[in-house]
Amino acid sequence: MADTTESLETLQSRLRTVSRTFVSLADTLVADFDVADFLNMLTEQCTDLLDVSAAGVILRDADGSLRVAATSSQRAELLELFAVQTDDGPCLDCVRSGAPVSCTDLPAEARRWPRFTAAAAECGFRAVQALPMRLRDQVVGALTLLNTEAVGAGPEEIELGQALADVATIGILQQRNIERGDQLTEQLQTALTSRVVIEQAKGILAEHGAVSVDEAFTRLRGFARARHLRLTDLARAVAGGNVDLAAILKHPQR
Repeated sequence: MADTTESLETLQSRLRTVSRTFVSLADTLVADFDVADFLNMLTEQCTDLLDVSAAGVILRDADGSLRVAATSSQRAELLELFAVQTDDGPCLDCVRSGAPVSCTDLPAEARRWPRFTAAAAECGFRAVQALPMRLRDQVVGALTLLNTEAVGAGPEEIELGQALADVATIGILQQRNIERGDQLTEQLQTALTSRVVIEQAKGILAEHGAVSVDEAFTRLRGFARARHLRLTDLARAVAGGNVDLAAILKHPQR
C-alpha cells in the first residue's frame, strides 16, 4: 500500500512539473517574445522532464543551412556545432527527413555517423534521440536529446519531447503575425543572431568571474529573469561593456 501511495505521489508530482513546463513555455509566447530565451528554456526543461543528460536545438538559417540555436550545456554545444560543421549525425538526418532519429548505442553506429560518434565519445555522450521541429511539411529544425549512458528515451519521454518540440515550432512560426516566408526567415535569423550575442556574453562573464561557461549562462539568465529583462538585451549590454558584471555574477545559481 505504501509503495502504491508513493508511486501515485511521484506521478502527481511529475504531472504538476509537466503542467508548469507548458505554462512557462506558453508565457514566453506573449508580447515581447524572445526567441533565444524561449529555446534555451526549452532545452533546460527537456533535461529536467525527460531524464536526459543534455539537449540542443538546431534551426534552419536564412539560406537553408543549419545552425545551433540553443543548448543546455557546453558539451552539448560543442557536439551540436561539430555535427553542423561536419554535416554528420542523427540531428542532421532528422531535419532532412522530418522524422525522429534514435540511437541507444552511438559507438555501434560508427559506420553510419563516423565523425559524429567519435565527437560524441569525446563529449561523453552515448545515446541520442533527435525529434523534428515541424509544422505539416515545413521543417524548421530539430530538438536533440543526449544521454551519457547507452539508454534510449522511453515512449512516454519521446511523446512528451515531441510535444515540447511542437510547442517550440508553433512559437517560432506564429509570433508577430508571421504570414510570409521572408518574415519567417527574419524571425529565425533573429534567433540565430541572438545566440551569437549570448555566447559572447557567456564567454565574457566566464572569464571575468573565473567560472565555467555553463555557470556564467545560469547567472546571466537568472539575473535577466529576476529583473524582467530580455535575455538578448542583457547579453548585448554585457558584450558592449554597459552593465555591472559583478552584479550578474553574484546572482545565485538555479
